[in-house]
Amino acid sequence: MDSDIVIVGGGPAGLSLATSLSGHGLAITVVERQTLEQLAEPPFDGREIALTHRSIRILDGLSAWTPRMGDEAAPLRAAKVLNGRSQFTLCFEPSSRIEGLLGWLVPNQCIRRELFRTTASRSDIRFLTGIEVTGVRSQHDRVEVVLSNGSVLHSRMLIAADSRFSTIRGMLGIGATMQRTGRSMLVCRVEHEANHARVATEWFDYRQALALLPLHGRTSSAVITLPSAEAEHLAGLSEAAFGEDISRRFAFRLGQMRLVSTRHVYPLTVTWAKRFVAPRAALIGDAAVGMHPVTAHGFNLGLLGQHGLARELLQAHGHSRDPGDAHALQRFERLHRLACRPVFDATNAIVGLYTRDDAIARLARPALLRAAGRLPMIRRGVGTLLAQH
Repeated sequence: MDSDIVIVGGGPAGLSLATSLSGHGLAITVVERQTLEQLAEPPFDGREIALTHRSIRILDGLSAWTPRMGDEAAPLRAAKVLNGRSQFTLCFEPSSRIEGLLGWLVPNQCIRRELFRTTASRSDIRFLTGIEVTGVRSQHDRVEVVLSNGSVLHSRMLIAADSRFSTIRGMLGIGATMQRTGRSMLVCRVEHEANHARVATEWFDYRQALALLPLHGRTSSAVITLPSAEAEHLAGLSEAAFGEDISRRFAFRLGQMRLVSTRHVYPLTVTWAKRFVAPRAALIGDAAVGMHPVTAHGFNLGLLGQHGLARELLQAHGHSRDPGDAHALQRFERLHRLACRPVFDATNAIVGLYTRDDAIARLARPALLRAAGRLPMIRRGVGTLLAQH
């Protein structure tokens, strides 16, 4: 075999899995279409990742939670949700037993950089970069991975970690439910006059969902979800016009805002793979579950998935079994689907309710927020979920 494990995709899910499997006598190959230089120094992409306590522990176990990343992390103390122009606010805070924070907001490119640094230092991991996979052939005792340069890798196990639009998923014959929402998420950093007090704010309004994620100082990450044409128009405004526009959109809750970064627009597509495994293959990250960003759990689910898959593969390997053992893969799929499905369904229900504008939805939205506000157990439960997932 050329490798014991081939991982397609050098994003956070693929890199963290490679590091999780490292050091156990397995030969690991990561195939990535980007260059090595792009992996080593990923550019700012506007996304701030809300890491839970559990995700921090996983990254720390991979030696990726470094002082450098810690310096860039902004603590998240609480979150509040609003509906339109209503003055009612539903607040979520962690219980006192979870260190007093919901989590940390960390730039996506910072996580990618530190994960690559950790992975690249391992002698049992090799990178094939600037190259794509053009075909996959599964056999009884191996998987053949055909590359765009004409070469073929032979491996005992193939992992797809190549985005929610995964081409490997299709090559494996795994279908997926894909919902193209017709909306896009615009993300950027803004400075504002008022203090955010390290509280994230999210509110739903007609045709738009808005969020402000607190960063260092009087800076926040602005997340604006709009119909795609409107998001592209907003991204094309001058900096001055953009600042005026989003200040009004956010109802001047933190005062006047000023753009302090590049703007990035991401079309929103929600994905659920119909299977997470195939013979000698598995899906992780967005290739398995592509979440709507409204609950900020997509990255955390991806990190949890690679952690669970690594556990099953290493347990099989440690018992002198094939890392592509079908029983290990079935157990991973069963447990990961149990972890993902409730969060996935709840997120889609929230998005459906708060993006509709019919009479029933307009009546239900404030009623549900107020009902949750009257039940401390629900607030504490959601706070615990947001903090630890």
